[in-house]
Amino acid sequence: MSGRRAFLALPLLTPTAGVAQTPWVPARPIRLVVPYGPGGGADTTARLIAGPMGNALGQPVVVENRPGAGASLGAQEVARAAPDGHTMLMDAMAHFVTPVLMRLPIDYATSFTPLSLIIALPHVLLVPNDSPATDVASLVAHVKARPGQIAFGTSGNGTAAHLAAVMLSRRAGLEMLNAPYRGIAPALQDLVAGRLGFVFATVASAMPLVRGGLARPIAVSSVQRVAVLPEVPTVAEQGYPGFEMDEWNGLLLPASMPGPIMTALSAAVLQAVRDPTVRERILGMGAVLIGSDPAEFGRFIAARAPAIAQLVREERVTLD
Repeated sequence: MSGRRAFLALPLLTPTAGVAQTPWVPARPIRLVVPYGPGGGADTTARLIAGPMGNALGQPVVVENRPGAGASLGAQEVARAAPDGHTMLMDAMAHFVTPVLMRLPIDYATSFTPLSLIIALPHVLLVPNDSPATDVASLVAHVKARPGQIAFGTSGNGTAAHLAAVMLSRRAGLEMLNAPYRGIAPALQDLVAGRLGFVFATVASAMPLVRGGLARPIAVSSVQRVAVLPEVPTVAEQGYPGFEMDEWNGLLLPASMPGPIMTALSAAVLQAVRDPTVRERILGMGAVLIGSDPAEFGRFIAARAPAIAQLVREERVTLD
């Protein structure tokens, strides 16, 4: 991902210039709702920043997992919470996908205030070691010679890994089978066993296989190459300009947040992402550390949500 490139404008309310404002201080512990199960990417990111944010705010930031219904259950909790700074949401790609696939009692476009895009998680395009593919062009040629016979594996429908595979198939005109799994680990096992043609996996998930010589990386999904695999070109470099499909983790708040609360929470996020331990752990995940301000995250959402929604609709992606 290109960090803060390619964001579109989204207006945000800011305090009136010249008007003195009393700094906001939380009155009780802050809930950080993760609408996914424990141990996943968003959960890990939330727990990494919770401690430093709590230190900056003078109140604990308590992570609560609220999975279910395509990550919409936890999101709805936050959308309905009071805009008093004591409830936050750590969301990911489902924030763009679920509203397209499900009828929900909230409007995602108007129910949240963006706070910060914390990280982006580029994906690596992996093929089995016995695959004839050594780059995207040879993978495309291999698949086109066997229409409808080769499957790609994903960590589940509607995930960034799935959407990256769908986007590549669409751009290259491939006829493939979709093999969704409950998580990336079983998909990678079948890739290594030669039962799948390719898998998009996060850098953190892919690197053990790459280092162990169990699978071959032929591309990355971000606009720029990733630091841990500098020799692996992007999909965009290999004949598909503009190709970009990364997972992301970002903090959102209920709608209509007062300016002083936004200022305090934004400062706490900035302090958290500057923490050396947090930075080391996030970079160790193969993630791109961003820690944007609210306006930048708002522009990211404004640019990405419609594009993802269009892809999901046109490719008839489902959650099943």
